[in-house]
Amino acid sequence: MFALLRLVLRLAGFFLLGVAVVAAVVDGSRSVAASGFSFTPLAEVWAEFSAESLALAGKAVVTHVGSWAWDWVIGAVLSLPVWAVAMPAAFLLLAAGSARTRREII
Repeated sequence: MFALLRLVLRLAGFFLLGVAVVAAVVDGSRSVAASGFSFTPLAEVWAEFSAESLALAGKAVVTHVGSWAWDWVIGAVLSLPVWAVAMPAAFLLLAAGSARTRREII
């Protein structure tokens, strides 16, 4: 059971790592073309893929937690570049899905 969970965590981690690398390459090429720093915020990508789920998530957070959480916490995360959010999440998932090392007790 735990082996399957570790597999799912690793697959999700590798998927997010791929997303982060692609987003970093896209943002890097846009920055080179613009001769300045340019990035795509997570909110823009989320709204492009599913604007309804972004609005629903905002409504749920405001209803159950408070508007301060959406404005200050989630808003700050959504304003970050995609690669800056996806890469740490990918490494956390990969670390959580890594195989456990057995220690021999003498």
